[in-house]
Amino acid sequence: MLRAVGFDLDDTLAVTRRDRETLLSEATTRAGVDATVDREDYLEAHRRHSGAESRRPVFEALVDDGAGALTRAYREAVAEAMEPVAGAERLLSTLADRYRLGLLTDGPERTQRDKLRRLGWTDAFDAVVVTGGIDAPKPQPAGFRALSDALDVPPAAVAYVGDDPERDVAGAATAGMTPVQAVYDGGPEPHPLAARTVRRSELAALPGLLDGLADGPDDA
Repeated sequence: MLRAVGFDLDDTLAVTRRDRETLLSEATTRAGVDATVDREDYLEAHRRHSGAESRRPVFEALVDDGAGALTRAYREAVAEAMEPVAGAERLLSTLADRYRLGLLTDGPERTQRDKLRRLGWTDAFDAVVVTGGIDAPKPQPAGFRALSDALDVPPAAVAYVGDDPERDVAGAATAGMTPVQAVYDGGPEPHPLAARTVRRSELAALPGLLDGLADGPDDA
């Protein structure tokens, strides 16, 4: 029986009004950095330093000068562009009447907490785990276990909702949770370990979907 629902943040419950490549370019200009930072290079550096407390090690790997200014500029650009997915706030309110709610999000502690503050979600969850603060980025099981412990609910009683096939779906499944993949146009294909999928534009359907999880995985 499910007793808690955990969520990913970026690209699941919240999105940016402009694409991340544009935000990265804008931050480079704002910081006065005389360099072009390629998005793919950024993602690779982010993977190598995803357990850090801030994005500074990421940008130090990408630019010779101005990593501190670029770190601040990119954090501010992303936070300013962040907005909830349609229906997310009502969904959280609805689920809170029936489940304990948790958030497990990759990234630096300060960055992700600032996003929650700007979204008005500092009190929306019973537990929040930012993997940068515990050096256990998804899909490592330790982050999922930390969320389960913070919720005081065993992993088998937690459904975890996220968009990334490996980090969210496979990670949650490995940790013993029930994964639900949020899908969207242009996004990743559903992972075979996803117990259910839900369209990100139709998050209002999630409560009913959770009710049906006892029936087993989708056949499609």
